[in-house]
Amino acid sequence: MPDDAKPMQRFTRDQIEEFMARCFAACGMPDGDAATVASLMAEADMLGKDSHGIFRLPGYIGRLKAGGFNPTPNIRIERDMAATALVDGDNGMGHLVVKTAADAAIEKAKTAGVGWVGLHHSNHAGAASVYSNMAMAHDMIGLYVAVGSANHLPPWGGTDMMLSTNPIAVSVPGDEEDAIILDMATTVTSYGKVKVYAQRGIEMPEGWMINRDGTPLTDASKSDTGFLLPIGGPKGYGLALIFGILAGTLNGATFGTNVVDMNADATSVTNTGQFYLAINISAFMDPAAFKTEVDAVIRQMRSSATMEGVDRVRLPGESSHAAYRERKTDGVPLPDPLLENLAKVADDLGVDRLD
Repeated sequence: MPDDAKPMQRFTRDQIEEFMARCFAACGMPDGDAATVASLMAEADMLGKDSHGIFRLPGYIGRLKAGGFNPTPNIRIERDMAATALVDGDNGMGHLVVKTAADAAIEKAKTAGVGWVGLHHSNHAGAASVYSNMAMAHDMIGLYVAVGSANHLPPWGGTDMMLSTNPIAVSVPGDEEDAIILDMATTVTSYGKVKVYAQRGIEMPEGWMINRDGTPLTDASKSDTGFLLPIGGPKGYGLALIFGILAGTLNGATFGTNVVDMNADATSVTNTGQFYLAINISAFMDPAAFKTEVDAVIRQMRSSATMEGVDRVRLPGESSHAAYRERKTDGVPLPDPLLENLAKVADDLGVDRLD
């Protein structure tokens, strides 16, 4: 029976966050930075993004210990204009670098109406919607795009893996209704989710990956023998390409064959690229009126007649909202294989285990 079918031990957000902060601090990160990264990772777990929260801790700690991340980066704005900026992440953990960019973009949007901030020498930053959601507290729409941290997608019709999942997240606030939160890879699924399936011994559905001969690949433990499929065929490939240029090439970050696989290489600087866009709703209309209109759009979508076998129409982000509410009450479920890995991390670092 796969691990996800068994009852899992649950932990509060505080337990998870404090454990991760202990681990990062033990690797030489300043306490404040360790707490910030831990909080952003825990937020991913609360949103139900199980492949991008504490699941990533062993890999991050491995890179910190091997010198792949700079534990004390000098994150700075390198180029600065009224509505744009370029951030040099100094090879710091991506969570810190992207939060810096999000904060800067939001500040610019307060006066310029929009703020677009690009990043280079960043790193993997976890769940995309954690960052796009930040703008909503300021009556803004947030948009975040990243170059993935390993190539698992060939150009359409090719077999050489030159592209990554290159995700996008867009967060649009509503009023009485939950926000619309689009958080997706340009591939059918994220590679992080494939790794979760491999760890838990779950077979992947057909359509996520294929072997190099074009046959379906469903054994997640053999994912390195095949490649992910893009959403919408060649259209998904096109999106991955353009997002890579905007988040990578435009910012002086790696893209294409220069992308470093952080899963296989713990020491090389990845020079990951991302960008963050904040849109100030008040530059276009009254924020309260906009949120009311978004509510109306949501209700229109839900009112659609459904196809046979479909119970109701859903909106992007519904599963994240549901996960957040459920996990706030019941805690975050963690499978035994992950708990075993986390225990090894704690013991190796000489910190208290997760409890």
